[in-house]
Amino acid sequence: MRKLHVVLLSVAMAALFACGGAEGPPESDSPQAADHGVGTILRVDPAFDAIVPADYKIEKLGDGMVFTEGPVWVREGGPYLLFSDVRGNAIYQWTPGGSVMPFIQPVFEGGVGSNGLTLDSQGRLMIAEHGKRQISRLPLPKEGERETVVDKYEGKRLNSPNDLVYKSDGWLYFTDPPYGLAKLEEDPARELDFNGIFRLSPDEKTLELLNRDQTRPNGIGFSPDEKTLYVANSDTAKKLWMAYDVTDDGKLENGRVFYDVTSETVEGLPDGLKLDKNGNLYGTGPGGVWVFSPDGTHLGTIQPEQVPANVAWGDDGKTLYMTARTGLYRITLNAEGSMP
Repeated sequence: MRKLHVVLLSVAMAALFACGGAEGPPESDSPQAADHGVGTILRVDPAFDAIVPADYKIEKLGDGMVFTEGPVWVREGGPYLLFSDVRGNAIYQWTPGGSVMPFIQPVFEGGVGSNGLTLDSQGRLMIAEHGKRQISRLPLPKEGERETVVDKYEGKRLNSPNDLVYKSDGWLYFTDPPYGLAKLEEDPARELDFNGIFRLSPDEKTLELLNRDQTRPNGIGFSPDEKTLYVANSDTAKKLWMAYDVTDDGKLENGRVFYDVTSETVEGLPDGLKLDKNGNLYGTGPGGVWVFSPDGTHLGTIQPEQVPANVAWGDDGKTLYMTARTGLYRITLNAEGSMP
């Protein structure tokens, strides 16, 4: 009788699958499943399939740092990737086919090092120096000394420049939260009574305050047409991304919440961000890299094994590099982003 039951059950299950009454085993359980590497993808909207290929792979390129941040792809004299280890007080270099090695160590004698990195129109490295509370510049390859570009607003020292991006007209936009100060807003060394979004003129003689209302401005980036500026807010009480209209003269207006994740309880805050050429935003946040369409639809999340703090486009523009806690990761996408 037991044998007959087994046979009948097998026949019934076969009929059920043939009629579409149940799904087969998930792809990850199949011996032929693709190797997706050290992470997963959360697909929220069908449009995400056009960005992340079905056979995606999240690769780990390096580990052993303290808190990685601020990646930037360098083509001239390279290619290679530079990124900060904020708490490790170093800037590292990763070379394709090679390994991670120190590029500048220490960045600052006496505290935390750099955060965001970018390149100017001449290919020089622009460094948001968290610990030294300034933005500095270094010719590449490393020739000559770093020079201070800006460190004060109206005679008062900046808090701790965090992330930075150039507009095509040469103005440098950057955020200045208090994270480089040991006691944050309560630190006795703090001279400004706000956390600001600034821009520096192309001749580096004029520093303008654009906004002082965000509680913790952080990652920053322009839409492809430069009509919108996105700024992450890394505040546990206000976990969100803001969007601002950019006026014809480069000022900001109509500040509004682009996306709010304050209710999320997984590890991570809105932090570094980049955009692709279609205007989709890639913002590091709770649990991974959140990807949004220009209208604010959450398309999906890229989730390496460690929570990322910043991202950068590299290689041919379709590889997204992710700095995540102690490691460096990458994923190749169908989307393409611009590199400085």
